[in-house]
Amino acid sequence: MSARSGPASGRSSMPEPLRIGVLASGRGSNFEALVKAVEAGRLEVTMALLVSDRPNAPALDIARAHRIEALCVDFKQFTSREAHETAVVAALDLRRVGLVCQAGYMRILGAGYIERFRGRALNIHPSLLPAFPGLHAQRQALEHGVKVAGATVHFADEGVDTGPIVLQAAVPVLPGDTEDTLSSRILAEEHRIYPEAVRLFAEGRLTIAGRRVHIRESP
Repeated sequence: MSARSGPASGRSSMPEPLRIGVLASGRGSNFEALVKAVEAGRLEVTMALLVSDRPNAPALDIARAHRIEALCVDFKQFTSREAHETAVVAALDLRRVGLVCQAGYMRILGAGYIERFRGRALNIHPSLLPAFPGLHAQRQALEHGVKVAGATVHFADEGVDTGPIVLQAAVPVLPGDTEDTLSSRILAEEHRIYPEAVRLFAEGRLTIAGRRVHIRESP
């Protein structure tokens, strides 16, 4: 299936730029990398909304500093995970978000979200998936003694870090690496490949076929 689909407005011969919603729970460095790519003209999209589940998340401050709408949907204010997720989906729908970018969002998203944004939700993970899914991927890499680690952008699905892979970048694991030093090296690659994956999606160049993502060459 095509990874970019949705109703056409029919109101103008000029299509509206893809509207991006970002979910982030923490510092928001990958969100900021996307924002900087837009501001530098490398990414022709509209950053429509930043949603966080934590009221003190630094990502909210980054959004406000760049005049992007920032919304806290505080998980603690809801009686169930399903109710919280419904509120998040409603906020994204209200802003007509065409692609959701999960950027350090620490909530496992359920079937309602996945079905609503299937093929329209990306996640970034600090490992070369399918190796080391879940939390503390860099620590897992060091504990297993791998020689190469890295980052993966993939489509979200019902599993944890299991969706079809869009882009990956590898980094060497150096003698004497700590979790912090390896994380820093991987993060630099995350900041490079996430905007690139969003650009490919926005240009309509990604097609999902089973577990594979095909990237069409640019014209």
